[in-house]
Order: sequence, then structure tokens, then C-alpha cells
Amino acid sequence: MKTLVALVSGRGSNLQAILDASLPLRVSAVLSNDSQAQALARARAAGIPTAVIDHRNFSERMAFEHRLAEAIDCFAPDFIALAGFMRVLGDAFVQRYAGRMVNIHPSLLPAFPGLHTHRRALEAGVRIHGCTVHFVTPALDMGPIIVQSAVPVLPGDDEASLGARVLVEEHRIYPQALAWLATGRVALHADRVTYPHDRAEPALIAPALDAATPMARAQSGR
Repeated sequence: MKTLVALVSGRGSNLQAILDASLPLRVSAVLSNDSQAQALARARAAGIPTAVIDHRNFSERMAFEHRLAEAIDCFAPDFIALAGFMRVLGDAFVQRYAGRMVNIHPSLLPAFPGLHTHRRALEAGVRIHGCTVHFVTPALDMGPIIVQSAVPVLPGDDEASLGARVLVEEHRIYPQALAWLATGRVALHADRVTYPHDRAEPALIAPALDAATPMARAQSGR
């Protein structure tokens, strides 16, 4: 069975979704840069080894990343999953795990990379928002996309309500992406992702079209 090391910094809801899913891989360790991260407690409750490499104990990022890589390599994982890991990783670290490290980001990349994605989506007035699982590359939040899920932005949404709707989708697509990776149905080749299928999904349009339009009739099967 393939193995995974998860890197976390916060509450660990995506980690919990991974642990709760019946995946064809084993989480062999959970590592954090913050000893107070709730995600560590979730891992320990599941009997998974944990370790803390506090970035504040290092004067240089390279030294921190070197120690983090040593900790990861102790478990010889097939894959590394960033599950709310709130540190920007340097080029050398990312290249060390090229094609094996993935991340989930709370926007429909390439829109809204970086922080405060829900606030920025609301400020931009978009009607569709969502989340993305992607391979990690040196360009922040710009790695090849594995899977995305979209949600409508509803009237009256604020950051909290929109973020909660997106988080539900994060918990759906991250375990799925990891399952595809573990079974070889998704891989990175020459900066391009090979996909598990080419099944067409119904279009998500927000706001919805009027019922009388040809597209709306086609989607409803009438």
C-alpha cells in the first residue's frame, strides 16, 4: 500500500477528511510547524506518528526546510500532502518531491492564489468560487491542476458562509485526488497531469439560466 506524509499547521479538517476516507493508501506520519496545531491531536487520536519542526527555531528558511525534509524522509512516503500547511516552501524543497507533493487551495485556481481567497472572491463579484487540488511547484499555487470543485456565490454570502460551502467540497475532492494518485490514475508527466477519465460533467452555471433556455432544457433532460 502506498504511504503518505501530511504537513499541517492548523485545525486539520482536511486531514480528518483524509483519515475518514477509505483510501488505498496509509497516512504514515503527520508533521507540523506548530506544536499547537489541532491537526496533531487528530493524528494522535488516529494512532498516527506526529512530529513538530517549528520554523521559529531556525534563523533561515533553508535550514528549516532541510530539517523538515529529513523528518519526511524518515518515513519514506510515496506522496506528501499539504493539508493546511501555512508555510511557503522554497524551490529546492519543492523540487525534491516533484510529482509527489500535492496541495489543496480554497479557490478555483488560477484565480485568487495566496491568502484571503473568499474575501477576494466576494470583492471581485464572482458568481462561482471553489477549491483546487494541484501538484506543488515552485510557483505558488500555480502547479498543474488535478481536480476542482465549484460552488455558487449566493446573495448575502460573507467570508464565513462562502468558506464553509467551499470547505465541504475540499473534504470531497482531496481524498479523491489522493486515491487517484495512490492507484496511478493521476500522475504528473512533463508538467502535465494525466487524468483518470474524460467523462464530461454537467456545466455549473451560476446564477442558473432561465428554465426556457435551450441549455437549461438540455440539462434537465426535457
